[in-house]
Amino acid sequence: MIKPARIESIDLLRGIVMIVMALDHVRDYFHADAFLYDPTDMSKTSVVLFFTRWITHYCAPVFLFLAGTSAFLIGLRKSKQELSKFLLKRGLWLVFLELTIVNFAWFFNTQFSLITLFVIWALGIGMIVLAACIHLPFKATLAIGALMVIGHNAFDNFHVEGNNVDAIFWSMVHQFQGFPLSKNYFLFIGYPLVPWIGVMMLGYCFGTFYQTSYRQAARRKILLYLGTGLVALFVLIRFINGYGDPHPWSAQPNPVFTVLSFLNVTKYPPSLLYVLVTLGPAILFLAVSENYYGAISQKIKVLGRVPMFYYLLHLYLIHLLAVAAALLTGYDASDMVFNTWVTNSPNLVGYGFNLWVVYVVWISVVLILYPLCKWYDTYKALEQRSKWWLSYI
Repeated sequence: MIKPARIESIDLLRGIVMIVMALDHVRDYFHADAFLYDPTDMSKTSVVLFFTRWITHYCAPVFLFLAGTSAFLIGLRKSKQELSKFLLKRGLWLVFLELTIVNFAWFFNTQFSLITLFVIWALGIGMIVLAACIHLPFKATLAIGALMVIGHNAFDNFHVEGNNVDAIFWSMVHQFQGFPLSKNYFLFIGYPLVPWIGVMMLGYCFGTFYQTSYRQAARRKILLYLGTGLVALFVLIRFINGYGDPHPWSAQPNPVFTVLSFLNVTKYPPSLLYVLVTLGPAILFLAVSENYYGAISQKIKVLGRVPMFYYLLHLYLIHLLAVAAALLTGYDASDMVFNTWVTNSPNLVGYGFNLWVVYVVWISVVLILYPLCKWYDTYKALEQRSKWWLSYI
């Protein structure tokens, strides 16, 4: 099989969302108000703070969607059996990472008393499911993915109470929830699998537009129509206010906040409207960015080519910087060791900084990580064929 040319617009988009993702995580560890209220709380937030949080909504859906697209592109040079085996192994590896290296990066807790299932878990399970689904007819994969995304909000009012296996299973499928497993261990399911698996399956199907049978002009036209259609569908469904998100929008004291309420869609689990308003603009960006080769875009593409390397490093760097910030403001390093989510820690009452500090730290994190990612990108390109493990980081 002929190896297809790398799609640099995908690297560019992935690089952008990796940069934006770091902003959200810096905000968690540094912003004083993050310890007091949700940045999308209409009664307390500001316009700047709302969009500081809202723009990061693009990260997870784009990351999973493009993971599906990348799987399709890998499949252009592998057999279905080879691709299925690769996705299965990579999926298991990602789940292991979530429970160990990623967990420690978030909490610095050697007891691992807070077990969290976040985006890397969803990515891993998505790959495991996709490993099986690629053997289905293409239309079946597309239909299943679309049904997950479109139909899952019909189950928003269905809940399984308690801490038993049934409740935990349902939470893994569709409900954002935590469970005490014992006196010392707590399970928090932040990324229920539906519709994240569906997003990855749709991303896999989306990869067909990057086959050599599609000329760039034809692909651009299709992506423009598709992205515009998803955005228009978001506006229509959101305006009707009857389905697609468990939290309807409402008129606010002023027009600006009414717009914020309209945009304030649900991420946990991602509602249909959340998926539409994030993937629609992402697809539009892919439509217009295939010929972006400027100096800045080339640097961003570096981050997009090594997303897992960047992801792991940025968590540890942000947390270490937060330890330094705590020490400089009168707290102990141990206060940055958690058995709760960061912003729920009782040891950090009064801790935190203004939003402009968050932005300074965020930019600094990206600038520190870039040369490391550049080195790894070069190393990976040179050694990919001789070192199999490079395809897993």
